[in-house]
Amino acid sequence: MVGHLDARETIANAHASGRLPQVLLILGPSGVGRQRLALWLAQRLHCTAPGRIEPCGECRGCRQVLELTHPDLHWFVPVPRPKAAEPDKQADEVAETLGEIMAQRRATGLWGPTDGMAGHGMGAVRLFQRRASLTASSGGARVFILGDAERLIVQESSHEAPNALLKLLEEPPPGMTLILTAADAGRLLPTVVSRAVPIRLRPLSPVEMEAAVTALVPDLAPAARRDAIRLAAGAPGVVLQRFVAPAAKSKSKAAPESFDAASAADRLIAASRGREARALAALTAGVSEARGKFTQTLDALADTLAEAARETTGSGARRPLPPVLTEVSDPSRVLKALDAVQRARQAAQGNVNPQLLTAVLELDLAEALWR
Repeated sequence: MVGHLDARETIANAHASGRLPQVLLILGPSGVGRQRLALWLAQRLHCTAPGRIEPCGECRGCRQVLELTHPDLHWFVPVPRPKAAEPDKQADEVAETLGEIMAQRRATGLWGPTDGMAGHGMGAVRLFQRRASLTASSGGARVFILGDAERLIVQESSHEAPNALLKLLEEPPPGMTLILTAADAGRLLPTVVSRAVPIRLRPLSPVEMEAAVTALVPDLAPAARRDAIRLAAGAPGVVLQRFVAPAAKSKSKAAPESFDAASAADRLIAASRGREARALAALTAGVSEARGKFTQTLDALADTLAEAARETTGSGARRPLPPVLTEVSDPSRVLKALDAVQRARQAAQGNVNPQLLTAVLELDLAEALWR
């Protein structure tokens, strides 16, 4: 666990005084450590010999959480839509998929960006409810982590999945701590956000990033280390994905083909300036398999525009922006572009042709940024 000392101290003090909320929402940019902090809290709750703030890291509870084997730790991440039609079989299929994902994470110690086609559908919610109804195996705390909670909205016209969780959010069972993580509260339904206590994580400072990069990639040359710190913009997960994850994936014959969502997002922004470029972007978007990559691109595009918004309001972008965006000085234009991305992102969760989505999005970006 690197950084976020203020958040860790606040959480530890609340737990020690018996005031820790049962439902938390950890917010922050991609790679900043949202889900890692959730695991830290799970470790803190199950630690039998904690210090004032930190878990001991030595007891059985600490080790089981770090090894993702604790029976009362339930980590839900977005998964592909189940193939089964029956509700119970959907939940069973989600459980099997989650088991495979956690086994891979135990083996590598890494987890990366969510696949664009993955989500928290009703199969996942049913499994969540099923496990929430059980008693604690160890007689202590039960911790449920819902990573990338914005993926609860599985279709633009349906809020079935998040609404099904509202009762648990309103009245969680005794002894249960529910932790949602998301990049931005604006991507969640207001009814979900209103039932959770937010914890906002800031990007790590340059000093913290120096320590993180040194620990994660100790053999990195000084110049490359400085570049990594600058490009990561306070998010150690970016360093992991750039330097550590490729080495781990290369050991697996089934390693998926890498996809640079940030570069794809930059190309969408650049293409929005010209009619021919917009048409070409739509035509090259693909039809079927591109849907997952398209959603990843939209997430990266939202992050880039958020940095542009910081720049236009005088706060300063935390990483280099695409050159074309430096020409935009009106924050209202950037916010309008962000709204367009959010609409496209919701539509992408349904069975919508990505070529059509790209064409509409490019027109919306052009209208927002350049006209």
